[in-house]
Amino acid sequence: MDERLKLYSYWRSSAAYRVRIALNLKALDYAIEPVHLVRDGGQQHADDYAALNPQELVPTLRHGERVLTQSLAILEYLDELWPEPALLPEDSDGRARVRALAQLVACDIHPLNNLRVLQFFDREWNVPQAERDLWTLHWMRVGFEAMEDLLVAAPETGRFCHGDSPGMADCCLVPQLFNARRFQLDLGPYPTLLRIEQACLALPAFDAARPENQPDAA
Repeated sequence: MDERLKLYSYWRSSAAYRVRIALNLKALDYAIEPVHLVRDGGQQHADDYAALNPQELVPTLRHGERVLTQSLAILEYLDELWPEPALLPEDSDGRARVRALAQLVACDIHPLNNLRVLQFFDREWNVPQAERDLWTLHWMRVGFEAMEDLLVAAPETGRFCHGDSPGMADCCLVPQLFNARRFQLDLGPYPTLLRIEQACLALPAFDAARPENQPDAA
């Protein structure tokens, strides 16, 4: 059986960015299959891709005959098959903390400024660009403020979100900060997030996953 890994990805998708980081941290060999989320009306809506992922979202990871969707589920799958280096701590308290930090980004910040949400505002309600930007910036601030406070208050916070090794929460944080800069959010109020981001981006695995380093970067 062909067990190669293929990641259906868009260079600027923060969800796909999370998975690229994890694949790189685990030094896994994978191929990227670009899915342009804007060109041709959004290539994620094409029949062949929709058959692969009925949600018509990226990322999708193909591992041999297995097809996996949802970035956090993919990260846990990778961690179970290739446990080193671990994306989750060994202890149950630590795993719960890291999952909560990751979900703060992936479930509470990111969905509210996802492309399809902003496109719905535009196409269905004719919401002006300035108001769409205010929506995006508001929910990023709410999430980042909470994450900053959680990290500052916890003795488990180290060089990275949890201890001194990067994990699932860092895989989620760095792409969301990339998104925040796209929308020109002032990140000055979040020094802990920026410190952790700097530590992450100094690692080759994070650097190689940057959007500008992808084969489909435009």
